[in-house]
Amino acid sequence: MTSGTHLALTLTLTGGSAADARAVVHTLEPVFGSPDTLPGDDGATVYTATFGSDTSNGGGGDGGGGGGDKPSAGAKLSTSVTVTLQGSPEAVRQADETLSAAFKVHEEGAASGDQEQERELRLEP
Repeated sequence: MTSGTHLALTLTLTGGSAADARAVVHTLEPVFGSPDTLPGDDGATVYTATFGSDTSNGGGGDGGGGGGDKPSAGAKLSTSVTVTLQGSPEAVRQADETLSAAFKVHEEGAASGDQEQERELRLEP
């Protein structure tokens, strides 16, 4: 992790439950800190979370990990889910690496701009 880097990331998840969305979010917390909000249990078909933390202290946020770069061990999904990552190239790369360490990941597509990247991943249970 690059010290003092602002890693804003938006995550969109489809194809799973709120519990699946929270499992993915919690997997990213050691790197990105706590999200602005956690996906709720409202029966939605699309779940989103936004991380806007300054990672200068290993995760930042308000109690969301902060102690290292290791993904959550034992994160479980009930079904395959599609995750879209949007943010700076560094944020998207770190999120991809973190999710790949915790889940079986298939890259479904990517788009790059000058300042932002988008990557779509399929996570398997």
